[in-house]
Amino acid sequence: MDEQHNEVAGPAIAGPAVAGLPARRLAWGIVADLLGKNRGTTLEDAMEPAVHRAALPPQDAGLARAIATTTFRHLGVILHALDQRLAKGLPQDQPGLVALLATGAAQILYLNVQDHAAVDLAVRLAKAEPGLQHLPGLANAVLRRIARERDAIRQEGDAEPLRLNTPGWLARRWVAAYGEETARAIAAAHAGGAGLDLTLRPGAPIPEGLEGRRLPGGLSLRLDDARTPVPDLPGFQDGAWWVQDAAAALPAHLLGVRPGERVADLCAAPGGKTAQLAAAGAAVLAVDRSAPRLRRLEANLARLGLSAEVRAVDALALPEDQPFDAVLLDAPCSATGTVRRHPDVAWSKRESDLPRLTALQARLLDKAARLVRPGGRLVYCTCSLEPEEGEAQTAAFLTRHPDFARLPIAPAEVGDPALVTAAGDLRTLPSHWPDEGRGGLDGFYAARLERRGA
Repeated sequence: MDEQHNEVAGPAIAGPAVAGLPARRLAWGIVADLLGKNRGTTLEDAMEPAVHRAALPPQDAGLARAIATTTFRHLGVILHALDQRLAKGLPQDQPGLVALLATGAAQILYLNVQDHAAVDLAVRLAKAEPGLQHLPGLANAVLRRIARERDAIRQEGDAEPLRLNTPGWLARRWVAAYGEETARAIAAAHAGGAGLDLTLRPGAPIPEGLEGRRLPGGLSLRLDDARTPVPDLPGFQDGAWWVQDAAAALPAHLLGVRPGERVADLCAAPGGKTAQLAAAGAAVLAVDRSAPRLRRLEANLARLGLSAEVRAVDALALPEDQPFDAVLLDAPCSATGTVRRHPDVAWSKRESDLPRLTALQARLLDKAARLVRPGGRLVYCTCSLEPEEGEAQTAAFLTRHPDFARLPIAPAEVGDPALVTAAGDLRTLPSHWPDEGRGGLDGFYAARLERRGA
């Protein structure tokens, strides 16, 4: 085990291998890292290289991911339960201890793990960590109490997801923006997680053996069983579909591109929207600052048999001498609409991040406007629940750019009038479509705009 891995995921443990211990060590180390010195790093960005360095077999890698993801999905409830059961409360200045207890509690409360295994392996981890070697007894006692009181803890969490499982600054904002009842429904949807949605090629039938249901609007298929590895699903090798949340499929659809149109997809990775535009017959320029993310986009396009021009460049640096028929801007944002899929977002972001993000969004919107030909269309979208990154951003843009006008979205275009605001924009919430299998949608905002002139 190399030095870099030890820094991220804790020390090696001497003696014979213990089943499940490497996975728990990795999950604990990553959670501790994200709660401590690397707060702000995403779980996805931390997990992928850590799993690669640890060279875990697939089963252990899957367990590590499940433990870390589950810990963040229920982190508020878990921390509340632990704090109530420690005489001096949780020590906020000891992320290693907090992560050890939290990952152990996550297994006991929410995963199909034997209580004794979760407790025993947490105690082993504590004994092997220099900073925690005096605390195995505490870990043992607290986690055993968590196991005894599991039902009461879960019931309290299920009853109060907004109060107990949502950072206070987000809870306050969502109540202000959407009302108490909807904010509670959003928090409940986050605790429930997300299923697997696929975007089907336009006009293509559902591949034989792919079990799921078409969602309103007809763009997406929600699978009945999301446990099968994606490459093993029917139609993957044939390029019949790509993975994309049903809400994320709507903005490119709303652009309404026609065959042969020149379209720019700004901030394009990981590429689901690029695939939609290319499948519609557009000549697509896909732009993103991240070359590694664009390599994944290109691999996906190759599997699908689709083509696009791909450039690893800052969208703000694009030349403006050849305007496009249509531009799609999926702008960098707080990503608070994606907590169903990426529960760490709720705990890694800060309200103080918003001014920097909204300033960047405004600059990108102004750039996108200059890339649209007269008579062309612009769709601006973010996977955020925060009005400053959505409705307020569009209102400010229209004030700055009187040559643009809103093209209102019709409910029939998205399959549900509840997804369209009074102004004619798209606003999806995690609490929408709660009964469609493993329900909900990512939280998305989109506005469709047209540049006046011929």
